[in-house]
Amino acid sequence: MRIGLYPGTFDPITLGHIDIIRRACSLVDRLVIGIAINRDKGPLFDLEERVAMVEAECGPIGRLTDTEIVAHPFENLLIHCAEDVDASMIIRGLRAVSDFEYEFQMVGMNRAMNDDIETVFLMADAHYQAIASRLVKEIARLGGDVSGFVPPRVAAALAQKFARKVVRARV
Repeated sequence: MRIGLYPGTFDPITLGHIDIIRRACSLVDRLVIGIAINRDKGPLFDLEERVAMVEAECGPIGRLTDTEIVAHPFENLLIHCAEDVDASMIIRGLRAVSDFEYEFQMVGMNRAMNDDIETVFLMADAHYQAIASRLVKEIARLGGDVSGFVPPRVAAALAQKFARKVVRARV
């Protein structure tokens, strides 16, 4: 069984992430979506919310592609997470040259720790190259339309999250 690990914070999951996940399913039998806990980033959505969003969006993809997709929170080194889930590959999405420079360094460090685990880069589809969770959250926070960047359930969750923040700010 070929197992791949696609890591990220998924705060929130975007159409770009979903594109990479769908395409990664053609490479593996089991795709583990590694949801980084990363407390230093101060995510908008808590871990349980991010796991629920990933599971809701990836369930149909798994059924359609006959790929087992599992959400797996992690807080350790990426390479250790890959070892924990028996992944033979780490899947990374690239949007721009700047992504590659960072990822190139990560691959070198990961290979120094375990050279049995390959890293596979998938280029983001041109429609999704500009999408970043950070930008999506900013657009939503300022009342913009994020429907072209995230699935409908995620757009609703963003609207609800920021509606609560606005109400709290007024009180």
